[in-house]
Amino acid sequence: MSAEMTPRERWLAILERKPVDRIPTDYTATPEVTERLLRELGCANERALWEKLHIDGRIDIAPTWKLPHHPDDPEADMWGVRYRQVDYGTGSYEEPCHHPLDGAESVADIAKHRWPDPDDFDYSVVTQAVEATDGIHPIHGGWFEPFLFYAYLRGLEKAFEDLILEPEIADAILGRIFEFSYEYHRRLFEAGRGKIDTTWVAEDLGSQTGPLMSLEMYRRFLMPNQIRMADLARSHGVHVMYHTDGASRLFIPDLIDKVGIEVLNPIQWRCPGMERDGLVRDFGDRIAFHGSIENQQVLPFGSVDDVVAEVEDSIRFYQDARWICAPCHRLQPVTPTANIVALYETIHSLGVKGA
Repeated sequence: MSAEMTPRERWLAILERKPVDRIPTDYTATPEVTERLLRELGCANERALWEKLHIDGRIDIAPTWKLPHHPDDPEADMWGVRYRQVDYGTGSYEEPCHHPLDGAESVADIAKHRWPDPDDFDYSVVTQAVEATDGIHPIHGGWFEPFLFYAYLRGLEKAFEDLILEPEIADAILGRIFEFSYEYHRRLFEAGRGKIDTTWVAEDLGSQTGPLMSLEMYRRFLMPNQIRMADLARSHGVHVMYHTDGASRLFIPDLIDKVGIEVLNPIQWRCPGMERDGLVRDFGDRIAFHGSIENQQVLPFGSVDDVVAEVEDSIRFYQDARWICAPCHRLQPVTPTANIVALYETIHSLGVKGA
């Protein structure tokens, strides 16, 4: 292939099973890491950083929430959840600290909650954003991860308990999340005017050692609405990416055959069942893989040589599959700049297809 492809052309070629000039890349990091990279690498903004490191980053677009805060709680988000900043030494994360449905005991209690309304968003900003893009980078819009929102609303422990002890409450909460999310995404995709390339249908189904729930629980409570959300995306020409952390191999056949996912992220290959060779062997002819560069040991604590070896190993494992190279999770502040640069320089140097 003689002509160099744009990032968007590269992504779409992978998604549409067409040849690419080189292995595509993606970027995800905490704000602290991005700010450090901009400073240390002399980049004016994130797009300049992508260009410097040859990153095929996606432009994320979303409608604007028109309300200043939850109508019933000036400290809460649109779901009624409050957060607090948790400092971990080199940065901080927002963690839920108030679960508005923690005390709900019946379906009637769920109905009383003030749920977000799709009318509370300005979708015109999405149309403006896609019309203003130069077409060089892929555009991403939307994120549906219902059980995550459920746990924020209910508390993590009760969220899992409900699946066994309170299925009616689980159905009521998940139903409300889906009803809002479906209409929100329908309007988002329509406002995108056919220019949105990818969306997330997601759920963290795996832990470091095994599944977080049974396959039967997933099929009962989560899969039907994930199918509907994926169908909605496809009806607008949007490609479906699926995020699930950890050891989630148990669910992959259903994700492919029933939900119809096209891309699997993040590939924590140290977790049982997520070994790269096995995933490529069993599923590589049906889905693309996204992520995979180990972000718990190699990127933060390995040497530059370790990072180079990690990229080389992945190129070898995915040589007969479709792969988008990226950290398997957001780059953390403990990750040295030299390791991040090594990741992207190595894949740019060695990832040329057919070389």
